[in-house]
Amino acid sequence: MTEERKLGFDTQQVHAGTAPDPATGARQVPIYQTTAYVFQDADHAARLFNLEEVGYIYSRLTNPTVGALQNRIAELEGGAGAVCCSSGHAAQIMALFPLMGPGLNIVASNKLYGGTVTQFTQTFKRFGWEAKLVDFDDPAAVEAAIDDNTRALFCETLANPAGVPTDIPAIAAVGNKAGIPLVVDNTSATPYLVKPIELGATLVVHSTTKYLTGNGTVTGGAIVDSGQFDWMQNDKFPSLSQPEPAYHGLCFGAALGPMAFTFHSIAIGLRDLGMTMNPQAAHYTLLGIETLSLRMQKHVANAQKVAEWLEADDRIDAVNFAGLASSPYKALADKISPKGAGALFTVAVKGGYESCKKLVDNLKLFSHVANLGDARSLIIHSASTTHRQLSEEQQVAAGAAPNVVRLSIGIEDVDDIIADLDQALAVATS
Repeated sequence: MTEERKLGFDTQQVHAGTAPDPATGARQVPIYQTTAYVFQDADHAARLFNLEEVGYIYSRLTNPTVGALQNRIAELEGGAGAVCCSSGHAAQIMALFPLMGPGLNIVASNKLYGGTVTQFTQTFKRFGWEAKLVDFDDPAAVEAAIDDNTRALFCETLANPAGVPTDIPAIAAVGNKAGIPLVVDNTSATPYLVKPIELGATLVVHSTTKYLTGNGTVTGGAIVDSGQFDWMQNDKFPSLSQPEPAYHGLCFGAALGPMAFTFHSIAIGLRDLGMTMNPQAAHYTLLGIETLSLRMQKHVANAQKVAEWLEADDRIDAVNFAGLASSPYKALADKISPKGAGALFTVAVKGGYESCKKLVDNLKLFSHVANLGDARSLIIHSASTTHRQLSEEQQVAAGAAPNVVRLSIGIEDVDDIIADLDQALAVATS
């Protein structure tokens, strides 16, 4: 027999995880707007609750529309399974929930979205968790920060706000040596540009709100499990490697193998945390993913031209974009993201903080919003908004210094994007 041909990315983004509705023949995935599902009989219900049979119980746990999205994202990322939830922040909690406990810690990059830094360094304390922020440009520093209580490494593929790439293979090697998983936020890159699992990541998280949906309509999150990490290799992850008291003593690792993490996240994570994605959000995101590659190609091409134009403009002090030949991250970006360095970057404007404010206030095509990955071009002054809660030292480390703005370049005509920046810079630096 010949080996089944693997479908290309453009085909997967349209077809993966979905089929015509068996009841009606509907070609597009229906929105299953229902709370609960009728069991065939008492034995059927028991099998579902015992995880002996896959099916639908209650929409806090599973829903056919959300399930289709989970299957599609898992296939695009090359994972064994995926779980969708209510937001990117929810995805981060969900990803770490089976791994963590009071007194335990993660080692995370200091180049992260400001809201993530606050979640990790402040909110996690309420769970008894700790986050150590380390420069992931230095794998040796990451290794040195790991101790007996470390349960995961966490980074972003292309870090928000400056789009700085992470050497995922190098960090994955550190995690493998310590017997702990690497969790990678792939929101800014998407699986079209980077597949972290192929580079060694254990888990991938997304804010599906951003590029995957692509139109600024709904919030959502996703966790993708590679299915390649051996949760039974040590005693660090008892929720997966030992009888789980929160699920009548089931040992997820022994019973479910590569799907252990995914089923744990549904059966316990969604059940008890309730961070559920609604079916309408899943539907919008399924529609968005159908054009992901087309949009990302345009995003990347536009970002490259805009960054080059800004770098040559004497009203700009610096452009932090890994796609520029002058960037110290250019070689790494080419290595992990050969299709392009994304469309998110920061710009230091001459005149500092006040000029940044004037630039934001005088743009006409750009939208001033706390979002990224929209089809529209977006701008924000991170130091006074998304990274406001951080110290200035943390802002600088994250790439969100007071004298920079973050640009999320959209899919408009690139000449119109540049013209808008040109006129606003004239006002901002006059």
